[in-house]
Amino acid sequence: MRHLTQSLTIVFALLPAAQALAEATPIDVRKTNGCGCCLSWMNHLKENGFAPTGQNMFGGLLLRFKLDNGVPQRMVSCHTALVDGYVIEGHVPATDIHRLLSELPDAVGLAVPGMPYGSPGMGPEDERDAYDVFLIQKDGSTEVYSSYPAG
Repeated sequence: MRHLTQSLTIVFALLPAAQALAEATPIDVRKTNGCGCCLSWMNHLKENGFAPTGQNMFGGLLLRFKLDNGVPQRMVSCHTALVDGYVIEGHVPATDIHRLLSELPDAVGLAVPGMPYGSPGMGPEDERDAYDVFLIQKDGSTEVYSSYPAG
């Protein structure tokens, strides 16, 4: 009986973690091999309800993947992710991805062009540079989706 009680205690203790893992949204990240900021961004996603998987691609193939999936050249960053039919380009905060997936706009996805310091995966948020997250429309135009002031 004692072993059964201990086993049940362990199962119930692990249940919230298993449930959170089961509810995590899968997101496929395309990146170059050994990119530390890409891995840091994937950790940010994991901490915020996503289940990221990474696939390494050579630079030229990764750029072609971005363009083929509707990312305008002026919006390019270091990694590209696919989630529920949307493209996520660069160091987009998880909160914006969650918002996108709740609002479901008729768009390509979101982008943070370049690699702004202090964006997720790019250093401490309290020391960040100001940056914008852009919504990429299907015609290639963009609009500011959210803004982050300097920290």
